[in-house]
Amino acid sequence: MRTAVSTSAFRQAARPRRLPTQYSRFASSNAETAQKKTQDALGSAQKTAEKLWESSKKFLGPLGERAGSMLGSYRQPVMYNLSVARELLKQVYVAERLQPPTDLAVVKSAYSTLWSRASSQAYWRGILSSGEWAKVAIYAVEAYGIFKIGEIVGRRSVVGYNLH
Repeated sequence: MRTAVSTSAFRQAARPRRLPTQYSRFASSNAETAQKKTQDALGSAQKTAEKLWESSKKFLGPLGERAGSMLGSYRQPVMYNLSVARELLKQVYVAERLQPPTDLAVVKSAYSTLWSRASSQAYWRGILSSGEWAKVAIYAVEAYGIFKIGEIVGRRSVVGYNLH
C-alpha cells in the first residue's frame, strides 16, 4: 500500500505540466524591438570605440599611431571587443549598484579591519568555534587559484617556463 501511494505521488510530480497561456510567447513586435535595441547598442559601441581609439591616438601621439599600425587588421575586432566589454561592465556596475569609495578613509578602514582580523588570535578562535572557518578556507582557495591562473598566464605555460 505504501509503495502505491508513493508511486502515484511520484507519477503526479513527474508528469509534464503545461505552462499557463499567459507565459506563452509568440513572435511579436517585442522581438523586433529587442533586435532594434541590440543593433542600436552595437552601433553605439562601435562609435564609442572609434572615439576612444582616436582620443588615444591623440593622447599617445606617434606611439599611438605605431600601436594602431601594429594591430593591422585586428584593430577593428579588438576595439569592438573592448567596447562590448566596457558596455557589459557598465551594465553590471549599474545592476549591482556598485560605487567607488567616496573617501580615502573608507579604503583605509576596510584594509585596517582586514589586517586587524588577520592578526587577531581571538578572531581565528571565533571562526573555528562557529564553523565559519570553512567559508574562509574556500575564499583562500579561490584567491590561491586566481593567483596561480595569473602565474600560468604570465609564464604562457602550464608547467615551468619555456626556456627555448
